[in-house]
Amino acid sequence: MIDGDTVVLGVGSPLMGDDGLGVEVVEMLRERWTHDPDLVFLDGGTWGMRVLPYIEGARRLLVLDVIRDDRAPGEVIRLERDELPRHLRQKLSPHQIDLAEVLALAELRGTFPEQAVALGIEPDRVELHDGLSAKVQAAVPDLIEQVRAQLTAWGHSLEPNVTASEAPKGAHTDA
Repeated sequence: MIDGDTVVLGVGSPLMGDDGLGVEVVEMLRERWTHDPDLVFLDGGTWGMRVLPYIEGARRLLVLDVIRDDRAPGEVIRLERDELPRHLRQKLSPHQIDLAEVLALAELRGTFPEQAVALGIEPDRVELHDGLSAKVQAAVPDLIEQVRAQLTAWGHSLEPNVTASEAPKGAHTDA
């Protein structure tokens, strides 16, 4: 097991348009936000079973991914722990087969975190394409705010990492 109080797992394939959402958002959070050391941001990509030790070692799991739920493209979606298996049966892309199996195995072994949430966005385009669609890209700030709210509810700190060169004129930074 690889220990981490909370694992934020981004999954998907950046080569498949909106399916790259989870990986892109995890990278943004890792690079542009300051966070507690007990938060683990993991680019799970299409890793499959290789993410199992991270999931089993976590007290809490936050999965970031596109979520198909027959809503309007670009709508932010939240799934609670008990809803995850039902939604993961609706295969959106090949990585979800692996993720569903990983979560099922962790559940079977009694190591699936008691606190787990999936946050995502209804996709507009999942096809061979580099980058997110305009509708999904426009919803990313709302998704990040929901990620921040969830992590705060779990007792973590997540703050924008504003350097002096990025700060608005007249703003004070510690950088």
